[in-house]
Amino acid sequence: MEVELLAAALRRDSADLNLYANVLSANLVDSLPPGAVRVTRRRSLAERLAGREGSVAELDVALGEQRLSLRMDRGRVSGEICHEVRGIVLSRRQVGLDEWIDALARALAAAAASNARAREAVERFLA
Repeated sequence: MEVELLAAALRRDSADLNLYANVLSANLVDSLPPGAVRVTRRRSLAERLAGREGSVAELDVALGEQRLSLRMDRGRVSGEICHEVRGIVLSRRQVGLDEWIDALARALAAAAASNARAREAVERFLA
């Protein structure tokens, strides 16, 4: 049940992909251990001149042996779920946004069972 609630919370603002990626990446970076989340941003010249961060181009989340990557490109999104052991990718699967969100929810719930910081992340998404 907690995984379903978490997945629903993660989907809540996914209609606007740029806003969704920015909010999700900020929440994950703040909530998960250092190094668990990597965010790659794309900045236009105007954004650079204005000192803004730019939009999220790629979000990469490593939880246990699972690495979840989400790439945004001009309003299109593609997800990838990898099973990785000691830096070696054993399997890689392309998925849609809904399946990626479900996998992230399951991985966060599993991490929350053994990690206080991940538990805080889950609670933040459910609030």
